[in-house]
Amino acid sequence: MRPRVTFALLMVSFAFSFAQNATELKLQLAAGNVEALFQDDAGYVAASQPYNLRYIVEPIAIAYPESVEQISTVVKAGVNQTLKVVARSGGHSYIANGLGGTNGSLVVDLSQMKNITVDAVTGNAIIEPGNRLGDVALVLNDAGRGLPHGRCTYVGIGGHSGFGGWGFASRMWGMTLDNVLSATVVLANGSIVTASEDSNPELYWGIRGSSASFGIVASIEFRTYVVPSSATAFEFIWEMDIPTASNAFMEFQSWALSGNVPLEFGGEIAFLKGLAYGQVQFAFLGNYFGPADSFNSTIAPFFDKLPIPNTTNVTQGTWIEALTAIAAGNMNTTVLPDTNDTFYAKSLMAPQLSPLTNASMIALVTYLSEVGFNNSDFWHVEVELYGGNHSVINQVDLNDTAFAHRDTLFTFQPYASSPNLLPPYPNNGFEFVDGMISSLTSNMPSDWEWGAYPNYIDDRLPDWQRRYYGSHYDRLRLFKSLVDPFDTFHFPTSIEEL
Repeated sequence: MRPRVTFALLMVSFAFSFAQNATELKLQLAAGNVEALFQDDAGYVAASQPYNLRYIVEPIAIAYPESVEQISTVVKAGVNQTLKVVARSGGHSYIANGLGGTNGSLVVDLSQMKNITVDAVTGNAIIEPGNRLGDVALVLNDAGRGLPHGRCTYVGIGGHSGFGGWGFASRMWGMTLDNVLSATVVLANGSIVTASEDSNPELYWGIRGSSASFGIVASIEFRTYVVPSSATAFEFIWEMDIPTASNAFMEFQSWALSGNVPLEFGGEIAFLKGLAYGQVQFAFLGNYFGPADSFNSTIAPFFDKLPIPNTTNVTQGTWIEALTAIAAGNMNTTVLPDTNDTFYAKSLMAPQLSPLTNASMIALVTYLSEVGFNNSDFWHVEVELYGGNHSVINQVDLNDTAFAHRDTLFTFQPYASSPNLLPPYPNNGFEFVDGMISSLTSNMPSDWEWGAYPNYIDDRLPDWQRRYYGSHYDRLRLFKSLVDPFDTFHFPTSIEEL
């Protein structure tokens, strides 16, 4: 299907100078009253530090707009100097895409844009991209509303909603991007447009799955939900040997496929380093948004088949209390600064119609309990439940958004840090994490069609275009060529032009 693009999107004009000149860039940003840090400014080094310290990236400047008009000013100034321009919301890109991924980009840091308004009648919320997930949850909760999103509180809502946005409420409410109703977007020519079902519908499609390749999103209108009357947060941890852990996961898969997991249940399995060679820690954690007195009976078909856990943590209370109990980080992100790590991560989205084999799980658990025991102190494999009977994630038509994975049962996220969380990252760490994925794929049929999750981005992934974007990639490339013909919004895994 050929994209429908409005006249405003097609008339992209670039009558600008072609000299990259930091002095001229400073003048243009100052003329628009836009604060910015350049390489010789105090504060630049801290501001240009990526979340993942494996990377060292030096942008030409980091601009801090406070309005959509100032974003437009920054984009025009960048184009005037033939710079690549990138947006940074929370700055949690695994491969420093929010800094451009390579030296010399102009970063549009959106951290000053933190307004949130909730319509008292519709419940819809307009959220600016400088907000982080913890703060979004707190503000919405004050209005009695909720939104599906991840539990890492310092992640920015802009990138999270632009490429996916899975959380424990997603099976009942969808991905974060599934709840985007409209957005205000700055295009590569500096024009300010609305993207919605009725206005620039192809842009609306594209920003829900590969947002940063097409423009800079200045604000997003979300559908929100009345928060459940009660909620449960839970975490159970076992120390298991290879047969026990493998069987436990296969029981989890059987339960997920049984049709008996209610939409109010959101959870995951996590594998962590065991206390002895040949063992792993096996964790079962998540949220349940049904009645508190039905939690035990809900998980019983799976839980009752496991040994007695070594650790049990269950919190029952309000929606926000349950989110806080399971959160990774402070809900109020102004209390403490964000942290950094030095790590390598990947992802694998396992299709629901081709479940994992027993052999693949034995291979993965064996690898983790043996190779993993002799490797980095901090690693994990999170296995997030996407599917199951009537999961809202998979009820969305494949072509409704640019997100290309509507048949997923689980998303695996293997992750390993350097020994002290600081550089340098050990070379054997790459092989170790790659081996987590290959232990699965080499024990599945050769034509097994697995995908990868764009928010767990990996610049070492072969054939990333197909793994992240599947059948949508050609349509994304065509639209990229139309709306950003000079590839202004560029980073290592941005959509390529035709």
